[in-house]
Amino acid sequence: MHYHVILTDECNLSCRYCRGKTFEDLEPSTIDEIDLSMPSEFVPEPEDLHAFLARDPEDPVVIFYGGEPLLRQDLIRSIIEGSDPRVRYYLYTNGLLLNSLDPRIIERLTLIHVSIDGGEALTDFYRGPGTYKRIIANMKAVDKMGFRGGIIARMTVGEETDIQDAVLHLAENQVFPFHSIHWQLDANFSRDYETRKFRDWVRKRYNPGITELVGTWVSRMRDGEVKRWYPFMETTRDLLNGGTSALRCGAGYANYSIMPDGSIGPCPVMIGMKEYTCGHISYSDPRALRKIEGTDKCRTCDITKFCGGRCLYSQLLEPWPAEGDDLVCESVLHLYRTLKGVVPEVRSLIRSGKIQESELVTERFNGCEIIP
Repeated sequence: MHYHVILTDECNLSCRYCRGKTFEDLEPSTIDEIDLSMPSEFVPEPEDLHAFLARDPEDPVVIFYGGEPLLRQDLIRSIIEGSDPRVRYYLYTNGLLLNSLDPRIIERLTLIHVSIDGGEALTDFYRGPGTYKRIIANMKAVDKMGFRGGIIARMTVGEETDIQDAVLHLAENQVFPFHSIHWQLDANFSRDYETRKFRDWVRKRYNPGITELVGTWVSRMRDGEVKRWYPFMETTRDLLNGGTSALRCGAGYANYSIMPDGSIGPCPVMIGMKEYTCGHISYSDPRALRKIEGTDKCRTCDITKFCGGRCLYSQLLEPWPAEGDDLVCESVLHLYRTLKGVVPEVRSLIRSGKIQESELVTERFNGCEIIP
């Protein structure tokens, strides 16, 4: 099982698509659902977390999450020290404090998700001036520290994003190319649809950009290289083999979130939503956590076995009106059709030995939502 552990609500950035929105005149989508007594810092003792993880018969994965979890390196060290060696540790970070990572933390991390949105101008637009250069410098510092685990560039994309340009910059720049990239739409999360130009962007820029990017992905395969762009990999492998998937991020059945008070929820963005509590680390059996399902709309969709439902939070809370929700689904349908269109060539490249099907495999539930 995978568990996001939310260490702190504090963050040292105020990104436009995240905390920056709290300064806009937007109605929160979940104000009636949130337990306002939820602490802002992780309060259970590390031993309590260790005891819960010990009850998981599989090799558990802990994903440190925030806020910005590296603001609580003291807590990370306390959790890591003395923990079962079978527990793997991942980190979600905005990258600004990676240069200060304690060697004791580095040696136990096996995967780092770094939030970066493309090139310098785009990243700094979304996340603040100078952010891009600091992230790149810190990634090089982590490399010098001897980190040999996986690194995934985690993009948030919106109306300022040219998806092809942004992904290619991260993948093929000469300073610090990222070998693994995932992106997630800034969509259907806050009640901000009426303030956005989302329709025009999806139809005129994002969907055409996905078409171009899939073409680029396949062109690299012709040269014998499978770019590790997460929204394309396992999805294409499933299309090759007739595979299907439930919610691809695993929220609510294979990937849970441990809240700052020790309660367990289905997703890290569903913090404090009592209605969807799945258990508590003090008493729950990881094998018997409550499962949270999505809505009938997603379960009966024609491509539900490909998409899996995209986002449990959006299904249950419905922050956008039907018009906006349909546009998000339209983007997923476009991804499905575009990938399906290249399956014959991908299959041919595998049969010819140019690439291996195993190169399309990713670790499930590692923190990538897969469907943008």
